[in-house]
Amino acid sequence: IQFVIYHLINIYYPDLQKHPLLTSNPHALVPYLEIDLYIENQVPDLTSFVSPRLFSTHLSYNSLPTSAKVSNCKIVYLCRNPKDTFVSLWHFTNKLKLRGTNPLEEAFDKFCKGVTLYGPYWDYVSSFWKESIENPQKVHFLKYEKMKEQPTYELRKVAEFLGCPFTPEEEAKGVVNDILSLCSFDNLSTLEVNKSEKLSSGEPNEAFFRRGKVGDYTNYLTAEMVEKLDRITEEKFRETQLKF
Repeated sequence: IQFVIYHLINIYYPDLQKHPLLTSNPHALVPYLEIDLYIENQVPDLTSFVSPRLFSTHLSYNSLPTSAKVSNCKIVYLCRNPKDTFVSLWHFTNKLKLRGTNPLEEAFDKFCKGVTLYGPYWDYVSSFWKESIENPQKVHFLKYEKMKEQPTYELRKVAEFLGCPFTPEEEAKGVVNDILSLCSFDNLSTLEVNKSEKLSSGEPNEAFFRRGKVGDYTNYLTAEMVEKLDRITEEKFRETQLKF
């Protein structure tokens, strides 16, 4: 999402040294549909937002407002393999201490049963995957692992999908590399705003940054856990042909 934030906000802040990502947490720059807008007002006033409007959400595609589905808005959906997703979620909830510290085995059992805040992982991912296949101009399905492996390629794809591909002039000026540098995990995680400040809702910004590595689950899950989660994932995604 940082890629998208940079590319759209850069329209208004062409000077890299003054870019909002340097002084604000990414979550503070992009309001959540279900938290910042609709939880307070069933018909929120969006007229104060500059265009193009940019929102984030943890809702599944099926749970999005009808207006989001029938309008011309574009959706960039970022997913991660279920093993790393679980480990990241476990660390995140423990860091926030939403329900106290959850034992790994207990949290893993709940995850496998689909007991998570926004519903079963597999249903959630499948809803966006299906729509990206049926309507690729509406939903761009982006895998975290691919983004880490080929960031330049994936960034260009996102820009093209949003209808604002990089111009030859931007390419020549190194805008692509500037975005990758600013939005890198190493850079964002070391910024003072993301180390010591909090969101208006109270969450510490540093809770959103841990390691950002692919395959970190091997440091936490046993071979039996990996086999179980792989088996469930294969069964759930069998009809979709989606693989990680």
